[in-house]
Amino acid sequence: MATTATTYLSNPTVFIGAVDVTAMCNSAVLTVGYDSLESTSFGDLGHLYVKGLQSVGVELTLFDYYGAGSAEATLFAAVGTGTTTLVISPAGSSESATNPEYTISNAMMATFTPINATVGELSMIQASFTGGTFARDITP
Repeated sequence: MATTATTYLSNPTVFIGAVDVTAMCNSAVLTVGYDSLESTSFGDLGHLYVKGLQSVGVELTLFDYYGAGSAEATLFAAVGTGTTTLVISPAGSSESATNPEYTISNAMMATFTPINATVGELSMIQASFTGGTFARDITP
């Protein structure tokens, strides 16, 4: 049986640049870490690694609609630039140890699908950002 605390996300925030896409977004996955650089040398009994460059990936699912300030317009402005800033937090905009805010700078979205429709279903956009750097803020 799991004994760790579980977080129910009811009020996360997601920004792409200065645009608040929270109300357009129903899924956000942020993966952060570092590249593993092998530092194994003669005499070592196993592979050894050291921390390399930051590694960042963001997957967003947004409700698709068109017009000024829409998900489609926001993503179209970001595609291919490699300079996109994303800000994501699990529970609103007040940073704390229990609500860390992650800022991803210089992320790249190489492609996106502006039209993804099926009869009788809401149109959704999948947006994938890679690269850049991340910072975690817990100061109120």
